[in-house]
Amino acid sequence: MGVIEIPYEVRWATADEWKPAMVMIWKTFLKFEGQDYSQQGIQNFFEFITDDGLYRSFLDGRYQMMVAIDDGRVIGAGSIRNKNHLSLLFVDEDYHCRGVGSTLMNRLCEYLKREVGERFMSLQAAPYAVSFYQKLGFRIVKPEEDISGIRVTAMEKRLR
Repeated sequence: MGVIEIPYEVRWATADEWKPAMVMIWKTFLKFEGQDYSQQGIQNFFEFITDDGLYRSFLDGRYQMMVAIDDGRVIGAGSIRNKNHLSLLFVDEDYHCRGVGSTLMNRLCEYLKREVGERFMSLQAAPYAVSFYQKLGFRIVKPEEDISGIRVTAMEKRLR
């Protein structure tokens, strides 16, 4: 079987893609996840993605973000912190169910396994995303909890 071509580019984000990625993440969060969160949770999420410290960590290489780009537009983004913890994974609404999220996750997992030598990836899944991550081989390690108004389920995957 040959290599499957994807109609968009997946690569590490550049500094000028940070803001478009965060705008896409915020818009997608409000549409698909915001209804599952309290006002406090929505505010905390907004403060997280607009924090200057997070942006500085990205610029310093301590908060890595991979993006999917279609015709110059950020259509998906996934980020890693603390070596092997998925921090954000969002795909623009127009690109849902087209493999963008799975491609980003597969590339991030391969990076962690091959380049960093990690054996696990962990994440805190929003209620909307639990089944998506389960399809990718993640398992629930703790029941859903509320952290500062943000509902999450701890999950992890062994990287083979």
